[in-house]
Amino acid sequence: MPRAPRVTAPQVVRVLREVGFIRARVHGSHWVFRHPVTKRRVVVPYHGSRVIPSGTLANLLREAGLSAAEFERFLKGS
Repeated sequence: MPRAPRVTAPQVVRVLREVGFIRARVHGSHWVFRHPVTKRRVVVPYHGSRVIPSGTLANLLREAGLSAAEFERFLKGS
């Protein structure tokens, strides 16, 4: 399985929106996204330009139902 790339919160948010997630609410520095069809919920720690730790990113991808390869494909924009 490919390793997840080093990304920031704005990059994760961009990919989640491309996949169809909608920001449901903001609680402090955490943005909560929901997918209208699958009803999945993803909580993104939004700390500006700081890199999201690899374990946290892996958990976000699992919550979103995305593999690391799918995430990278959306991240690159293809």
